[in-house]
Amino acid sequence: MKSSAVCLLLLSQAAAVLGTNAKYYHDAQEEKLARRDPRNHGLGPKTDVVQEQAQPAPRQPGADIVESAISELQKIPRSSRRRKHQSSGIIGATLRYLGKAIPTGPASAPSANKPSKAVSGPLLSAVELLEEAAHHNNSDALFLLAELNFFGNYSHPRNLHASYKHYKQLATAHGNTTAQYMLGLYHSTGIGNVVPRDQAKALLYYTFAAVRGDTRAEMATAFRHHSGIGATKSCEAAVRYYKRVADKAINWYRAGPPGGMSWVFQGWRISDDDGGIYGEGASVSSSGINSRKVNAYSDSTRAAIGDVIEYLDLVSQKGDSKASFNLGRIYYEGQRGLDRDYELARKYFYLAASRYWKKDNRIVETYTKDVERTAAQAAGYIGRIYLRGDGVVQNFERAKIWFDRGISLRDAQSQYGRGLMLLNGYGGKENVKFAMELLTAAANQDYAPAQVQMGRLYLDQGEPEDLRIANNHFELAARHGNIEAHYYLGEMVYHGVGREKLCGMAMSYYKTVAEKAEPLVSSWGDANDAYEAGDHELAFLEYLMAAEQGYERAQTNVAYMLDTGRSKIPFSQWFRKPRSEAELLENPGLALIYWTRSSRQSNIDSMVKMGDYYFYGIGTNQDVGKAVQCYTGASDYSQSAQALFNLGWMHENGIGLTQDFHLAKRYYDHALEVNEEAYLPVTLSLLKLRIRSAWNTLTHGSVHSIQDEPKKGKDWSLSEWIANFLEDDNIYYEDELNNDNMYEGTIGAGDEDFDDGGVVESVVIIGITMALVFLLWWRQRIQQAHAQAEEERRRNQGQGGHPPPGNPADGGDAFRGWAAGGSAHRVAPATTEHLNLLNDNDRTALEMGIRPRDDLPPGWVRDGDWVVPWWHSREGIIVKWVIFLVIFLLIMGYILGGYWHAKRRLRKGLQPLAYHRCLVSRRAYQPPQYQASWPQQGGGGGYYQPDAYHMGNMAPPVYDPNRPPMYPGQPAGPPEGGSKVDPSQWRTEPTRRAPESNPAPDYAPPAGPPPANTR
Repeated sequence: MKSSAVCLLLLSQAAAVLGTNAKYYHDAQEEKLARRDPRNHGLGPKTDVVQEQAQPAPRQPGADIVESAISELQKIPRSSRRRKHQSSGIIGATLRYLGKAIPTGPASAPSANKPSKAVSGPLLSAVELLEEAAHHNNSDALFLLAELNFFGNYSHPRNLHASYKHYKQLATAHGNTTAQYMLGLYHSTGIGNVVPRDQAKALLYYTFAAVRGDTRAEMATAFRHHSGIGATKSCEAAVRYYKRVADKAINWYRAGPPGGMSWVFQGWRISDDDGGIYGEGASVSSSGINSRKVNAYSDSTRAAIGDVIEYLDLVSQKGDSKASFNLGRIYYEGQRGLDRDYELARKYFYLAASRYWKKDNRIVETYTKDVERTAAQAAGYIGRIYLRGDGVVQNFERAKIWFDRGISLRDAQSQYGRGLMLLNGYGGKENVKFAMELLTAAANQDYAPAQVQMGRLYLDQGEPEDLRIANNHFELAARHGNIEAHYYLGEMVYHGVGREKLCGMAMSYYKTVAEKAEPLVSSWGDANDAYEAGDHELAFLEYLMAAEQGYERAQTNVAYMLDTGRSKIPFSQWFRKPRSEAELLENPGLALIYWTRSSRQSNIDSMVKMGDYYFYGIGTNQDVGKAVQCYTGASDYSQSAQALFNLGWMHENGIGLTQDFHLAKRYYDHALEVNEEAYLPVTLSLLKLRIRSAWNTLTHGSVHSIQDEPKKGKDWSLSEWIANFLEDDNIYYEDELNNDNMYEGTIGAGDEDFDDGGVVESVVIIGITMALVFLLWWRQRIQQAHAQAEEERRRNQGQGGHPPPGNPADGGDAFRGWAAGGSAHRVAPATTEHLNLLNDNDRTALEMGIRPRDDLPPGWVRDGDWVVPWWHSREGIIVKWVIFLVIFLLIMGYILGGYWHAKRRLRKGLQPLAYHRCLVSRRAYQPPQYQASWPQQGGGGGYYQPDAYHMGNMAPPVYDPNRPPMYPGQPAGPPEGGSKVDPSQWRTEPTRRAPESNPAPDYAPPAGPPPANTR
């Protein structure tokens, strides 16, 4: 896009070999260098499609004038577009939140057609010189004028009409691929109302540029064939173009230092700064299962990074190894709002390692497991820094020393780094056998780069079993977003090597690879810098170009910036004069286009937004039917409460759907289940709905009122019930598996026992409770024994020490006398006042005590001199406690046995089963070990729980670097300099090969360009 003055100076020196491509430059920030050479822009390594070779051309007319113009541009001071770091204090945070609370209108910008200010000074002189050279049809002058007017470089006023005119002349007269791509952008989007939208013309220009190797045009053409924009859907055409970009991306990636290129992820959504498209809590990205996730690329996270660093530094100074290591990792990898600082990263890594190793390589006397583990990880990073030369002079000897230290503590990154050195002979001789052992050990720890290397080694053997193992390795690594793993999987699927040949799957892998190489193929960094600097118009143009390439996040950003419904009260209209001309950021029709394209790439909020546009007729004619389709499609994911609420409202009011109060209640209830934060609007809507339904029922209205849901339960057999109870329903907690919180667990050395605290605490509480119950029971028994002894003593004293008389036999005179007055005789010692104090049970027991044994009611027994219920007798109490102890032992067995079984499954990398999932905390769930991707690619694909397939039991391949791979039906290896993986190049006359009888399993790009006589 925009190059520095140095790049512009190089342009003039390279004019003799410019060919058909002019300088594609970029007015970068102070730290940016020229990224693209116009002669090489978009031109990567040769692929299946033969590209034209740039031929040297004579010096163009007006070249001297262009050089003078460049000299004038060099006099213009640069201005940094990077926004100042936001204050993270209380006052700063309060002001930010107050600012966000005020409704704002859509981002506005100056007119797209009229210059906002006059050109003067060196810029005016440079423009006049370039226009003079353009009259001579100089391609450099045409290109620079087009870029100045389109991007507004060097503070030049933006004029899209003039830019289009220069691009048009450059493409027509010189066939410049960048100009062709930009013309396609004009016709595709209709920006600035320069030309009407015409998708057929856009595809034509994109195809012209793509055939000649322009990378952005290749991605745009591939996406259009994939989505059917301006042409019928064609997977074959899409995968062909995506493969070309993927080949360039992987070669660029491998051209970096050992381990591949390294970059900071830039493709974030600007809507995340506001909590999502619909705001905090209402968007899918910030509600439901996503509400517990920390977005590392949001504005709030970026504002808080200063506080995090300050806190970690304070804890690190107190001797916390984890804090030191996390600080080193933060500075080494960088993130939004924080540039990389290799010097500080190395300092903190050294600090973490020094708490375990002394300078003479001896281990400190006192250390904890936490310090040991952290030191091992720090050693891996230090070795990686010296191996790659990140901020230091590349030093293989020092890298080896630190890798060996990490290997002694079984650090996966150290094992991989040392294995990479031995495999490629960095700093010494090759040792493939030892390298295989180290790479296998690292791969068994689920370290993605090591899994890729193992997959490459197995893939190089070419046997069916080797291909199967290689595929498994690549799939395991692809879970962590490794770019090479996705590329190899795409190659295997595309060529049908070791896997079924599937066009759609291959295209998906290639698209992922192409979009991951952000610095090579896109302008994400420039767009983000412009947006953070407040230049929304420039940011919009940069995002627009990435959106045309098929980036879903860029499509969301473009639509979000163009969205007119972000505020019901557009305050921006109060403070500026109305303009008659169309503004660049006021284009609801274009917003609908990109909401649609984003929704087709599974963005749920974009799908709901698209429904809103059809419902209200924004950017298109009102179509409630299409709105219903959008809301229904979004509701199928069961993640958007907004979509479910909209469907409930439409059923309630009979707009677009049949009026049905019962269905409306279902949708409202479902919305509340999906997002608990929707409690207030859903509750109010349900209250209103119930009132309307009750009135409808009373007045015998025609609308279906709310009714009780039928409750039907499935009759399960005992075996089915047990099977469903024990079934592992695979409910994986995505926020744990995608744990991006690198600052968790900073303080404390005994973190490995933290997960057991919940269960241990529960067992202790249960034990204490049982002990208290037992003591109370024992105290009650002692009190009862004392009471019985006292009663016996009083009875003996009242009767002169004689034993209590027995009951007379039935039928005798004594019995009749006893029956008539015996009761009063026995009760005589107890006064009436005492009887009144007795409760019902005691009075009943006393009365029962004077009855004969056979006259006791059911459930009562005589316990010595007492008549009590059977459950209160000695036998009953024993039975009760036996039953209680059995139940207690069963519960404790369930808790302890289930906990032991759950921990055993977690150690195997599996999820707990349903019956013991509640016994372990979610923190104990096996999270993925932090994947320090080699390099750190950031924002990769989501992490998926690893299956039970392990590579440890597989024998390592017999790898001989001097032996070419063997393929079925191929007796000989490749010729010198030929492709090692494409047998079709082994023949001197490839045109005689019969494709149907000798398919080419070329699952990796050739080492060099293909033969000139093959296509």
